[in-house]
Formats: sequence, structure tokens, C-alpha cells
Amino acid sequence: MSAPFSCHRRRFLQWVGGALVWLGLERLATDRRVAAATRGPESDYAWAVLVDLTRCTGCNRCALACKTANRLPNPEQVPTGLDSGAYSFVAEYKVAGDSADAASVFVKRQCMHCLHPACASACTVGALRKTAEGPVVYDAAKCIGCRYCQYACPFGVPTYDWQNPLGLIHKCELCRERLAENEKPACVDACPTGALQFGRRRDLLRQARARIRSNPDRYVAHIYGEHEAGGTSVLYLSSVPFADLGFPALPDAAVPEVAEAVMKQTPTVAFTVATLATALHFVMKRRTAANHH
Repeated sequence: MSAPFSCHRRRFLQWVGGALVWLGLERLATDRRVAAATRGPESDYAWAVLVDLTRCTGCNRCALACKTANRLPNPEQVPTGLDSGAYSFVAEYKVAGDSADAASVFVKRQCMHCLHPACASACTVGALRKTAEGPVVYDAAKCIGCRYCQYACPFGVPTYDWQNPLGLIHKCELCRERLAENEKPACVDACPTGALQFGRRRDLLRQARARIRSNPDRYVAHIYGEHEAGGTSVLYLSSVPFADLGFPALPDAAVPEVAEAVMKQTPTVAFTVATLATALHFVMKRRTAANHH
């Protein structure tokens, strides 16, 4: 075997070794980011929103106020789904009641601001994070457009802007700029019926339980978001079962473990590629050496 080939082989192995060390360090850093991202604030003191669906009339003022506050396009056009131009919308469900006619139930949809957000745990670059105040916020400057957050979110909230060459993610941030100014989220401020209440999660849970106790015929005995997916900062009261309104049935345990499973595949794939590259390198070199002889 020639000296130049031996030198090149040593350099290549050094490169592979360095790459594997980097992957190990990156994995350690990722695990630390996951732990930090999912730790979250104490649920008792996180800001939260209570959505009482029995009081919602479907006027869509909340959704339009959201557009205006976030400077989104077409601020006067009522949104029909979550996308890069709408962080909230109101869906209508027809639910059969005591009479033969189906009654309308209106459901406001937006980011649930989970206490242990799977989207943040799935984000490999820290573009999504849970703040001490409660909202799950997004930093576009860090985003690489991997869309892991979309796959991880059990509520299907983050949306991808296909029209933007940078491929940015969009979602509700609970009006964090307004919170910094001691103002309520725009949607809460715009609600004319009191269907939206803003406050500390602890206080809103107490309020929700009191409503259920005082009006057992008005509400199902379930506060959606109290325990689902480890708990959320957007809570719901309803007169009909949440399954009838398209709410996912989720376990009480937090779901970042699902996102971590996705993230942990990245080092495995990289290691596999490095191994195959090493094997291919030696095969090609042996063939070259054999041809020379």
C-alpha cells in the first residue's frame, strides 16, 4: 500500500472520528435543549385562556382581532382554518340536541400553549420555546424549516408558509407583545359575550370548576386542557362531549417523548451515513490499488 494512500486514509478516518464526536456532542446538546424546552413554568402561574363554548356565538371578532394584532393579511376576511395568514379561527359544529334539529356549537381554535410543548421539544434549533409567562413562542431567525414541530404537535397547530422562500412556521403566540404591555390577548379583548376569559391558569381552573358545579345541566363535567397532553394553557368548557367537536382524545401524560423519538433518529441516520461512507471509501481504494497492480 502506498504512503499517499495511507496518509489519505488516516485523514479520512480522522474526519469520520471527528464527525462522530460532533454528533455525540450535538446529541448531548439536543437532549439538554429538550429538557429545557419541556420544563416549562409552574402551571399554577402560567397565563391562560378559558374558552366557554356555551357562550360563543360564532361572531368571529376574536379571529379578526387576532389578524389585526398580528398584522396578518386580509384583516377583514373571516378565516376558515389555521395558516400563515390566520393564527385563530372559529369552527362550527352541528350537534344533535334534545330536539330533532341540530344545534350549532362554535369552537375557537388556536395554539393550545401546552405546559410541556411537543413542538418545542421537537425543534432541534430552539426556534420554539415555552416562556416563563406561559406562551409558546417562535423565533423565525432560528428556524431551519424542518417542520418537526408540525409532526410533533398533537393539535395540528403549526402551519408552514409554502409561499415564503425561507419556509417559516406560523402560530399563535398568545399576543406576547400585548402581554409585555400588561394587556390581554387581542382575541380575549375583542370577545363581546365573555366566552373568553384571561388570567392565571390556577384561577381559571377554579372558575371553570365552579361553573360546572353551579350549572351541571349546562356543562359536561370535563375541562379540556386541564390534563390532556400534560396540560395546556388554553382551557375549554362545553355543553357537549369534546369528542363530538373534533378535540383529540389524548392521554394525561405530556407528549414530548414522541417528539424526542423523532429527534433521536437524526444522529442514528447520520451515523449510518458515516459508516456507509467509510465502507465505500475502503472498497473504492482497494479496487484502485488492485488495478495498479
